[in-house]
Amino acid sequence: MEGFSLSHSFFLIFTGAAIATTVALYTRQPFLVAYIVLGAALGPYGFGFIKDITLLSQGADIGIIFLLFLLGLDLQPKALLATLKESSITAIVSSLVFASVGYSIGKLAGFTLAESFVIGAATMFSSTIIGIKLLPTTVLHHKHTGELMIGLLIMQDIIAIFVLMILISGTAGQIDVSKLAIAFITLPLFGFCSILFVTQVMSRLIARYDQFHEYIFLLSIGWCLGMAQLAHTAGLSSEIGALIAGVSLAASPISQYIAISLKPLRDFFLVLFFFSVGAKFNLYLFPSILVPTVILAGVMLAIKPIVFRFLLANQSETNDLAWDIGFRLGQMSEFSLLISYMAAQMGWISEQASLLIQASAILTFLASTYIVIFNYPSPLAVSDSLRRD
Repeated sequence: MEGFSLSHSFFLIFTGAAIATTVALYTRQPFLVAYIVLGAALGPYGFGFIKDITLLSQGADIGIIFLLFLLGLDLQPKALLATLKESSITAIVSSLVFASVGYSIGKLAGFTLAESFVIGAATMFSSTIIGIKLLPTTVLHHKHTGELMIGLLIMQDIIAIFVLMILISGTAGQIDVSKLAIAFITLPLFGFCSILFVTQVMSRLIARYDQFHEYIFLLSIGWCLGMAQLAHTAGLSSEIGALIAGVSLAASPISQYIAISLKPLRDFFLVLFFFSVGAKFNLYLFPSILVPTVILAGVMLAIKPIVFRFLLANQSETNDLAWDIGFRLGQMSEFSLLISYMAAQMGWISEQASLLIQASAILTFLASTYIVIFNYPSPLAVSDSLRRD
């Protein structure tokens, strides 16, 4: 590719990311925001040091695949059912409220019906990365707050999968009902076949060769990417295939070893993903969506804690815990970014609508991080009394 050097691009991205994350640590910013800002600065709409990000964007998609695969590895079937039972009503009702508000803002801003639907869908979810990163480890693994947050995030992830299935079932805002029906039929069959293959083939291979760490590493990567490609071929999406691949392996005694082994690889590709988010951000069009961006981000930051507090308090949770979780989940999600890209690729939304979702998500990432680190226990808390590892 003329004028394009992958090695030079990697040098700029990862050297720049090392500098940006150092600044982020000093200023207590989330890393993903540093990656996005770096992408905007170095990309074609910034200083233009990296003009063609097509290949990088394709590599960045792998980061989302690994993220969902590792998420699936943590979804132990029995624990998942118990957690989902407790958090399902709150997750579903809150998602409907946020979607309705997002849809209304989209319509008031002059976007089409389909674009408003996607804007509403993108507001339903909270960031798994920010929510987990700002939660102390002891709270995450040993307290009710952590269990409840994980349950809500998992339910949101499941809802997001259904949204993605709707998006890939049609183009330009037209849902192909037959294609969507086939996808819903294919999903449980795909999941059953994956579990069957794991129990009959992969578990035996893992049990026999688990002392060869390199083999287990390669086997898990092959399983993740292979299932992602099969799901895409079957009319689902690569992201859905990766999640199912992780869930089917979750019961394996070696699942946590696989998760730990793949985290550095996931982080490598996630840097590319968030960098590409910033690099694709059209700074020249941003002034045209500035007002609706500020409104959408501000409304989400305001209503999410209130809605979560109200719903959790009705589930007999204490006011302090309800507000705590509400503010920790008070932002939009990396799924919002993924939905905006897929919707744009499928012809559901315009570039302006996609930029609105991206910019709103980034603003809520920043604002929500500040709210949490100044007011709640967190590994990045400003106050010594609130800092918890």
